Amino acid sequence: MSTATTTAEQSLARQANEIARDLTRANPRVYWTDLAVTALVTWLSFLVAATAASPGWALAAGAVCVLALYRGISFIHELTHLRRDDLPGFHFAWNVLIGVPWLTPSLLYEGVHILHHAKDRYGTARDPEYHPLARRPVGELLVFLGIALLAPVGTLLRFGVLAPLGFLIPPVRRFAVARASGMVINPGFAREDFDRARSPAWLAQEVGAWLWSWSVAGLAIAGLIPWRVVATAALIFSLMTFLNQLRTAVAHRWDNDGEVMAPLDQFLDSVNVPPPALLPFLWAPVGLRYHALHHLMPRLPYHNLGIAHRRLVDALPADHDYRRAEEPELIPALGRLVARMRRNR
Repeated sequence: MSTATTTAEQSLARQANEIARDLTRANPRVYWTDLAVTALVTWLSFLVAATAASPGWALAAGAVCVLALYRGISFIHELTHLRRDDLPGFHFAWNVLIGVPWLTPSLLYEGVHILHHAKDRYGTARDPEYHPLARRPVGELLVFLGIALLAPVGTLLRFGVLAPLGFLIPPVRRFAVARASGMVINPGFAREDFDRARSPAWLAQEVGAWLWSWSVAGLAIAGLIPWRVVATAALIFSLMTFLNQLRTAVAHRWDNDGEVMAPLDQFLDSVNVPPPALLPFLWAPVGLRYHALHHLMPRLPYHNLGIAHRRLVDALPADHDYRRAEEPELIPALGRLVARMRRNR
């Protein structure tokens, strides 16, 4: 690593922390209000989508539910960076309102996502959330996006089948924890934190998701819940995960070849989609539009990322390395990814 590169890395990190270090405290009022409103909109819109007689109302409510659920699920990212004493009870409330009912408990992200921020793992084969898409054939992008549509099947198998079997058959349990308990995009990644899988919090989430999936299935089979409700939930969840996969495709440049990257290169491999773009509010909610800034300062709560970004833009020169991480919108960013995939083949 050159002296100039090292200096640039230290300079960016130092400047960012000097400018925004006062923004690292989470605001409980913002978190709790956002979660409550998001959960309320999610469940009300789902109720309308699953029961409305009018196809128009059902479709409109379904679209609202996809976006609201996406925002709700996106809080799982915040949970991994929040200490329990930052917001007492918030992890539990999120799992009750969103995580367990939608078969996406926080166990799938806690203990996994933090590895993505490890400086010696990022962009390597040991990173659970990195896949060098830019070095793959363009067709692999279609597979990458399309597989997200199967998420309802995957979560049902994980919690409705593997969970109960794993409690009876140790090898199944080991497989379920290592290979089926992480929201990852690196197909070679396997969890090794088996002690975490024996913790009360993990077991409560896992058993809760297992019993919820069996209860819904049983009530539907018994005719007490219309199958339309189950099908609507599956479709909404599928579209939500597809939308998240679209965002994931442009969250990084995906150019690394597996070598350990310098911190500045890790930052530049990540993407911000700041204002004046408006649509990221929908497709990159809960601060995900500031993904590069998040990698620079992982402890910033989502509600302060926009403030920190504005401070950095105002304080740093227009040609500063910080501005090189920006993309204008989703479609242009996807276009650049496809161009890199074609160029690198």
